[in-house]
Amino acid sequence: MSKVTYTSKVISALQKVFSDEEPRFLPECNVLTALKNETVSFQVAYTSGNSHITYGRIEVESPISDSIRVRQVVEVPSSLCCHPMVDDNYLRTRPGLYPDLLRDLEDGKITYVAGHWQSLWVDVRVSEDTPAGTHPIVIKFLDSHDRELSRGETSVTVFDALLPEQDLIRTEWFHGDCLADYYKVEVFSPEHWRILENFIAAAAKRGINMILTPQFTPPLDTAVGGERTTIQLVDVRLREGEYAFDFTKLKRWVDMCQRVGIKYFEMSHLFTQWGAVAAPKVMGVVDGEYRQIFGWETPAVGGEYTRFLQVYLPELTKKLKEWGIAERTCFHISDEPSLGQLESYRAAKESVAQYLKDFVIIDALSDYEFYKSGLVEKPVSSNNHIHTFLEHGVRDVWSYYCTGQYDKVSNRFMSMPSARNRIYGVQLYKYDIEGILHWGYNFYNSQYSLRHINPYEVTDAGGAFPSGDPFLVYPKWDGTPEESIRMMVLYQAMTDHRAMKLLESLTDKEYVMELIEGDLSAPITFDTYPKSDMYLISLRNRINREIAKRQ
Repeated sequence: MSKVTYTSKVISALQKVFSDEEPRFLPECNVLTALKNETVSFQVAYTSGNSHITYGRIEVESPISDSIRVRQVVEVPSSLCCHPMVDDNYLRTRPGLYPDLLRDLEDGKITYVAGHWQSLWVDVRVSEDTPAGTHPIVIKFLDSHDRELSRGETSVTVFDALLPEQDLIRTEWFHGDCLADYYKVEVFSPEHWRILENFIAAAAKRGINMILTPQFTPPLDTAVGGERTTIQLVDVRLREGEYAFDFTKLKRWVDMCQRVGIKYFEMSHLFTQWGAVAAPKVMGVVDGEYRQIFGWETPAVGGEYTRFLQVYLPELTKKLKEWGIAERTCFHISDEPSLGQLESYRAAKESVAQYLKDFVIIDALSDYEFYKSGLVEKPVSSNNHIHTFLEHGVRDVWSYYCTGQYDKVSNRFMSMPSARNRIYGVQLYKYDIEGILHWGYNFYNSQYSLRHINPYEVTDAGGAFPSGDPFLVYPKWDGTPEESIRMMVLYQAMTDHRAMKLLESLTDKEYVMELIEGDLSAPITFDTYPKSDMYLISLRNRINREIAKRQ
């Protein structure tokens, strides 16, 4: 009988391990350094030559083992993994299983699937109290009798420098209605509040510091004439033609979000998506009856909804100022208006402008004409159109990407290399981008919210958007989120950005840019950048060492 072989190898966090493909071993990508106040990651890939399933477990040996978390990388199904048009920077372009979900191990237990490659995701949480120096880490693979089968050995070098707080504003749109739908709980019931807090806290932990706040049910990805599950923080009453408002739930939301680390708030859109032609769904008690007051049938401007906003907005903004968050709150008019909808957008904006003069208004749009005409003070441009704004000298511009940004630019589709996710942090730093926006932290509906989905089974919004676009986290059975590879890689893009800002404070921008671009054949842009894992890992290690020299 031939001896069964068990193989394990340490690889970087930027390599995606598919079960049918042996991962590359690149020693230069396994150099791991960290500053204090961040989490760094690596992987250990493993397989066996056995002819059947076997079971084992892992043990961690390290002087900092209490700061180490090991999770299984789980492959998930992708039907729509990319659009028909792709560039040369995709891993795969066919439907199949893609590594994405990160799942905690139960008592360190693992399963060997014969001939399949799998990987463990290892996080090292480096706190202010973690000793500086190089710390060895061993991941031991044991069988059911505690006999060692293989091991993965590496180390992390911690520098005695504290990573500063993130100053980049980042929002991944939060869909509280999707959590109520998935867990089958009543909106704003005690259980729903518990789940909301779990998911918002997880977002804040990974660099999401702004939260989409559903003052009324957000009019996003909703079929014209259709509706999403009602989630409305502001209670409305209409009696004898007079409006009254109760902000109790909104205050609870604000307090909860601040408690778990959210700093900025964005109030949900005041008008419908794609042109601001109608009012969002607004529910209220009308002369004692709870019903819908406004919706698709309500013109955006000139009617009762305008009168409603004239009463509502002064009361809302007064509360935001009382709560001390006015300077950290922005408003939206309508999401992704096209140039042909400029006039309807203008009318909606002008109908509320006088009530929001003390607040920032941001909207995702990519046509420069909206900014040029003065309609938008803070444009949020897609990263495949942002150079138009930058070339015109627009300052404090924001960036976003979604399903439409699939050619050349950074994005987070499961079919893309992780380096294509992480390079975003470098690009944001170079161009002094103030904030970034994405529409899907936890969108668990099909396109247009026609039906609810199980994100463990459907990762592409029912065949609408490439897998990886609709959500970053999965809804675990216990009301907590399970993270994804993409969640962690984007978090590390944020920590790269923070490290660059720290080094800039110790030197200057030109010095940091020389580290970033000095050895490149062409400057970095949003669609031109190094595509290798080694570039990003080496760059971050150089930045860390440069910071350490100056401490």
